[in-house]
Amino acid sequence: MDFAQTQEQQMIQDMAKNFAENEIKPYVDEDEKNQHWRREIFEKMAALGFFGFCIDEKYGGNGMGFLEGSLVIEQVAKVHTSWRMAFNMQCWGPALTIQKFGAQAQKDYYIPRFVSGEFIGSFAMTEPDIGSDVAAMRCRAQDKGDYFLLNGTKMFITNGTICNHGLLYVKTDKDAGAKGITCLIMDYSLPGITRRKLHDKVGLWASDTAEIAFEDVKVPKEVVLGKMNKGFQICMAQLNATRLGCSAGALGLSGAILEQSIKYANERTQFGKQIGRYQLIQQQIAEMKMEHESLAALVYKAAWLKDRNLPNVMETSMSKLYGAKIVVHAANECMKLHGSYGYSEEYPCGRFLRDSKQFETLEGTSNMHTMIVANAALGYAPNRV
Repeated sequence: MDFAQTQEQQMIQDMAKNFAENEIKPYVDEDEKNQHWRREIFEKMAALGFFGFCIDEKYGGNGMGFLEGSLVIEQVAKVHTSWRMAFNMQCWGPALTIQKFGAQAQKDYYIPRFVSGEFIGSFAMTEPDIGSDVAAMRCRAQDKGDYFLLNGTKMFITNGTICNHGLLYVKTDKDAGAKGITCLIMDYSLPGITRRKLHDKVGLWASDTAEIAFEDVKVPKEVVLGKMNKGFQICMAQLNATRLGCSAGALGLSGAILEQSIKYANERTQFGKQIGRYQLIQQQIAEMKMEHESLAALVYKAAWLKDRNLPNVMETSMSKLYGAKIVVHAANECMKLHGSYGYSEEYPCGRFLRDSKQFETLEGTSNMHTMIVANAALGYAPNRV
């Protein structure tokens, strides 16, 4: 298994790094303070083809796969972790899922618009009382003959106040559990939809998060993705792609934390020498370095397997689970290494810690991924493509 970068992969990584440094970095502090999602950054990402990974070129895709996408997400997340969310909301969420399960007319219409950024995307499954137990969702679409009548609430939805289209998972058979879920390609301009921005978040301050309520929304039946009551399978397939986006994001943030910690350890002096000369500081740096490199191997391996359509559910969950673990640890160590300055806003340590915690929850909690990895390793569940 060769992870040596090709010339093309090095070029796309360098382009992403330059973009993040020049177009995102100048606004990080301002957008964090104002909890602002900056549309012009989104549009520039779309124009560069950042939302075309794993998408067929006939739909506007860029001809590259999961590994290249992971390299780009890593560089973007390294500068501002909030912006790693855009990839899952555009290509590895709606666009790729429609490409896998959609009718031809749906593919032709929706995918190019998500890739180009004309449609600002999202996917909604979580509800106020429903998180990991997707099968227990209550948001319901009742069959009214010519249309569905949609009622319910979704919670913690990324891009919730700014999306115009996205995937919405609902119950179409309220008594059938996982076998009663259907996926809709939702148009958020329909009457009866209200959205409330969630400001009181620990982190991801420049990423839009919302509660979305549906009250007697009439939804046309042609927006069903795949087959009725087969939405659970679609949801699991989608999550297996978007979870890699989380892993690559954790890798990027881990890299940022490592670089900041090394920089500070070389700049700060105590008792007449750089603090990096002290063994306990060296232990912190060594642990962060080893954990970062180990995560890189897990992320790149999962992406490599996906690009070859080989079994990867366990490997994807391993990268997600380990990424969440080590990035929180690194952020905490970074804050300790900086001493009192780590607790101030003069350095990014606080943002690192706030943003690191989301990886333990989004796209499946660490508890859920522990179960996925263990069950696959023990042979209790198959390691699927």
